Amino acid sequence: MSHPVADHTVVIPTIGRESLRGTLRALLAGLTRDPGRARHPIQEIIVVDDRPAPGAPLPLPPDMPQDGPEIRVLRSGGRGPAAARNAGWRAAATEWVAFLDDDVVPEPGWAAGLAADLADLAPQVGGSQGRVTVPLPEGRAPTDWERGTAALAGAEWITADMAYRRGVLAEVGGFDERFRRAYREDADLALRVMDAGHGLVLGERRVTHPVRPAGFWASVRAQAGNADDVLMWRVHGASWRERAGEGRGMLRRHLLTTAAALAAAGAPAVLRGGRGAAAGVAAGGVWCALTAGFAHRRIRPGPRTPAEVAKMLVTSAAIPPAAVWHRARGLVVHRGARPWGGPWVVLFDRDDTLIRDVPYNGDPELVEPMPGARRALDRLRRHGVRIGVVSNQSAVAEGRITAGDVRRVNARVERLLGRFDVWEFCPHDGGDGCDCRKPRPGMIERAARRLGALPSDCAVIGDIGRDVEAAAAAGARGILVPTGRTRPEEVAGAAETAPTLRAAVDLVLGGRRRR
Repeated sequence: MSHPVADHTVVIPTIGRESLRGTLRALLAGLTRDPGRARHPIQEIIVVDDRPAPGAPLPLPPDMPQDGPEIRVLRSGGRGPAAARNAGWRAAATEWVAFLDDDVVPEPGWAAGLAADLADLAPQVGGSQGRVTVPLPEGRAPTDWERGTAALAGAEWITADMAYRRGVLAEVGGFDERFRRAYREDADLALRVMDAGHGLVLGERRVTHPVRPAGFWASVRAQAGNADDVLMWRVHGASWRERAGEGRGMLRRHLLTTAAALAAAGAPAVLRGGRGAAAGVAAGGVWCALTAGFAHRRIRPGPRTPAEVAKMLVTSAAIPPAAVWHRARGLVVHRGARPWGGPWVVLFDRDDTLIRDVPYNGDPELVEPMPGARRALDRLRRHGVRIGVVSNQSAVAEGRITAGDVRRVNARVERLLGRFDVWEFCPHDGGDGCDCRKPRPGMIERAARRLGALPSDCAVIGDIGRDVEAAAAAGARGILVPTGRTRPEEVAGAAETAPTLRAAVDLVLGGRRRR
């Protein structure tokens, strides 16, 4: 008996690795137009190019089948895999979104397996994980790096192969973009999804995750994840490791090792004479013992080649201070961090919302920020929210200023208030019949599209009725921040109001709605 399942979208973030070609080839293999449509309801494959700047063409298969699903490429600006996945799923229009890494190889029946895994899942199930196989070398013991990669086969809710309902992603705010590395962002999302009352299940589809080559210092660079662990602790509490299926970790031992090293280096300078020397020798002995024990645990499983042993000895000495440094960095960076959530795009009206209104202004020197504007915008940026401006500029159509004047004023706004992710302005007046002049939704729709989002993923903050009317017309959330020129009937008709920009940002980040 066949079980119908809604079409789904596959999202693959990439930094342009050659392995992307193999992932896409394996995914597309065997798909046909009509028969495959019943078994492989992949509506679209979205590849998100997360390189900071455009580079060489992505390694897409040159022989992509004409009758397969559409492959669309988006850019996310090098903001990390969490932001790239968000750009992908927000651009999707299907019930389910399946995430694959750009270095996995789906098995030949993966698409059919995904369809089977998602068919007839109970409404309370929010996600389905695939099974991951990590091939290890034959004829020798795996290296330390290979053993670490092999742990992915038993990890929970990893986005090497993970499918979520789009509605669930929208409910919890998607991936937390404060995780800038491919680390912990999948566990964080899974915990938030389960906290929201949705179940996660393990499917039967399979992918292979090859071990990527790693340089000598890869294990030391990986200690940057200690900063991400701080964010997990801030957001999910002290029990996050147990809930995420993680072990206790080695931070305490690394702290002790680093303290012993510092004591050995500093004792002779602090304590003069024999006592200082003795203290230094004792601390040095503790450091040697702890470092040797750490190296032995990494060397003992093999392969014990001279190169592997040398790497383990050197990196075992470097890892503890690196781990402690990144832990301290995380405590600073993520101090006061709050749970992720709310809209992922906030669009602002410009005049009398972000800057004081100067009628028909084409002079950048007259730009004056509204009170609290920079602080409100920076707060959104710290939470990973993308921000933009949608502004009516009818003075262009009236000949009072030029489009170039508007851009120069906008550039001055950016110098004073920081970078915006998107700018849209309407140069028409009320008689032009355009679809962009607020209260029409065109600017909001275009801004959302340029950011790879849907209008429903956006909040619009403005000071007059046409701002929130445009938001409602686009299907976005509208928040009115009244000023002296806001009419009483506009305030009465607004679905949400806030007395200040700060309060409006509170509503966005808190997810609450208030009159």
